[in-house]
Amino acid sequence: MEQSSTSALLQGTVLDLASDVVSALRSGDHVRAGGTLTRDGAGDGVARAAVRVLGADTLLPSVLLRVPPDPGQLAVFKDAVAAHPPRDDAAPTVAWSHWAMTRALRRIEPPLNGPLADEPGAEPDARWLEDAGWQFLTHQLAVLAPLALPGEECAVTRAARRRPVDVARGFVRAVRRRDWQQAAGAGRWLTLLDGVPDTLGLEAGLDFVCLMGGSDPRVALQLEAARLMPAGVLL
Repeated sequence: MEQSSTSALLQGTVLDLASDVVSALRSGDHVRAGGTLTRDGAGDGVARAAVRVLGADTLLPSVLLRVPPDPGQLAVFKDAVAAHPPRDDAAPTVAWSHWAMTRALRRIEPPLNGPLADEPGAEPDARWLEDAGWQFLTHQLAVLAPLALPGEECAVTRAARRRPVDVARGFVRAVRRRDWQQAAGAGRWLTLLDGVPDTLGLEAGLDFVCLMGGSDPRVALQLEAARLMPAGVLL
């Protein structure tokens, strides 16, 4: 019962945090982005776990819109990065998620002090994507949607750029399966890729995902990011 209660609390915190990020992306207000984490406190284990689930997108308003993060939000984010480094046998998506979080910290201005402000280190291995089927590729890219940023350059983005048609196929499959979270993540990637078939109708497809799944803050986050992506250029 206790484990179930903790799981429900974590899920609720993730949804609240995603709602904060969506609100901040729409308004440019960093206070809204940090509301849940400021309320829960930097030392709260559930808050740190929620940040790990949402990953680098926790700081997306600061990275994409160049608004300063709420100090309390930033403290929880740094705690989550420092407290949960990936193990040597961690899944590739876990390693890449951690890498993306450290990269997000480095991008924030003004520069942070301390080891977390340094380069995020060597990229994790991305060879598992080289021969991936289009269904699996789309799933993995959706999990790593926080890496879908304008101007981002890493092995995962290069893998996505090589296969826009496969990602488009995966987007259609996710929509047909009513997997709105995967569809939104794939759609976010597609807004950044060249060579996406015109016949896909991406804009209309994203509108449909919003209509059907946009009440889920995690879906709405990806859709808001997709809306802002083409206009943003990160250095």
